[in-house]
Amino acid sequence: MKMESRTSSFLITAAIALIFGFAGSAAFNATGLGDERTKEYLLSNPEILPQMAEAYQRQEAERRLAGIADQVMGNFPGAVLGNPEGSKVLVKFTDYNCGFCRASRPDIDRLIAEDPELKIVIREWPIFRGSEIASRMGLAAAKQGKFAEFHKAMFELTPATPESVEQAATQAGMDLAQAQIDIASEEVSAEIAKNGALAAQLGFGGTPSWVTSNAAFEGAVGYASLKDAVDNAGT
Repeated sequence: MKMESRTSSFLITAAIALIFGFAGSAAFNATGLGDERTKEYLLSNPEILPQMAEAYQRQEAERRLAGIADQVMGNFPGAVLGNPEGSKVLVKFTDYNCGFCRASRPDIDRLIAEDPELKIVIREWPIFRGSEIASRMGLAAAKQGKFAEFHKAMFELTPATPESVEQAATQAGMDLAQAQIDIASEEVSAEIAKNGALAAQLGFGGTPSWVTSNAAFEGAVGYASLKDAVDNAGT
């Protein structure tokens, strides 16, 4: 029994280390949380570990957000959906070649339709192969006041290729000659680099990722979770 107890203790501590890092596992043991009753509970309810991990990751993202909130919540001129002057803000880090980003579009459309005060800030974060050209064109569309039109068309025409990007830009009614100048501009390059840096600071590992004034989280979380995040953020 003593050997089994030591083994279970090691496994739990190892799991805590994998989820929260070795500092977390040390704290787990040092604070007394690693006593036999806690171990027995975790062994009987292993499903709580992923829940603990999710809660921890959210807390860490929110802690990191505190120092860069203004940068994250502000938008590249024109790169918004919904009400550009809305009092409620939801930020989405997105990639046009991300299937989960595409799947979240109906949730965003529903939120916008239901709340005239909602502003969706789109942060172009091209992390999938071949998507940077689409992200650059999205920012060029924002400069022409055609962001919503391009955003919709591009997701409908994915995957992003030079041909599909040009087709989406045409459908959006963009000036293609000006767009070619803008997609190669330092302004657009700086915005994409900034978005990647902000995502890294927030600890995001992929798209879609989301930010409100008091929360930061990632994944295809669905309409209900997004609505709760917006409602809980206040104005």
